[in-house]
Amino acid sequence: MKKAATLVFAPILFSFATYAVVQHEHHEPNAGAQQEELNQATDVMARNSHEDHDHHMGPHMKMSALRPAQPGDAQKADDVVKAAQAAMEKYKDPAAAEADGYRLFLPQVKHQKQYHYTSYANAFAAAVAFDPAKPTSLLYADDKDGKKQLIGVMYTAPARFTEDQLNNRVPLSVAQWHQHVNLCLPPKDKRAEILDPNSEVHQRFGLLGSISTESECTAAGGTFRPRIFGWMIHAYPNEKTPDEIWSVERQRPENMAPMSEHHH
Repeated sequence: MKKAATLVFAPILFSFATYAVVQHEHHEPNAGAQQEELNQATDVMARNSHEDHDHHMGPHMKMSALRPAQPGDAQKADDVVKAAQAAMEKYKDPAAAEADGYRLFLPQVKHQKQYHYTSYANAFAAAVAFDPAKPTSLLYADDKDGKKQLIGVMYTAPARFTEDQLNNRVPLSVAQWHQHVNLCLPPKDKRAEILDPNSEVHQRFGLLGSISTESECTAAGGTFRPRIFGWMIHAYPNEKTPDEIWSVERQRPENMAPMSEHHH
């Protein structure tokens, strides 16, 4: 695989993710379970309308709409958080996660801000029923010594799910689910260039590229995907407030990018 001389800032992770889609044409098992390795609301964003939030997140992320709080919503969300905390106890060491079948997404990206370890068995199960004790992915981040620390989980749901169905899993008054949409894959003879942040291919294609419609993609010689993966939601159970626990901001591409890394 061709690599850029320097990996910097957010777009690179999604370039790798795009390249992974190009190479492997990732699909959601059982028409719904998926991985990300990509992707909830900050204090300000959580107060915005659905339209404003879509605009803020850009044309490549589709967000579920926030709803007015209903009786029982806070308790239901808190129950999910407690189940996530209990599940995380076993997997503080990534080796324990791997022993139980979790696999690192994009292992070729060595220094990510958030690492997704995904269980395809849990992904399949999540397409049928929601069990907050069995997250699709475990989220890790490097500490100051470079050791992976478990910081959260990711849950998934089939792309076909309605927002009512998503609300039944995690209340939409508390959190927002997202999908990655409007992906334009580069022409086959230019796909390696997606890894070069200075290239036109990198700027135009992929999940942070300027192309976001099928007509633009076709005109550029690319292959359009209206959606990749299904619905996803992150939770960071060790945070203090609901906005921090269900933070969308931490799932933005620039906040899941690899650290700056120089290759010789």
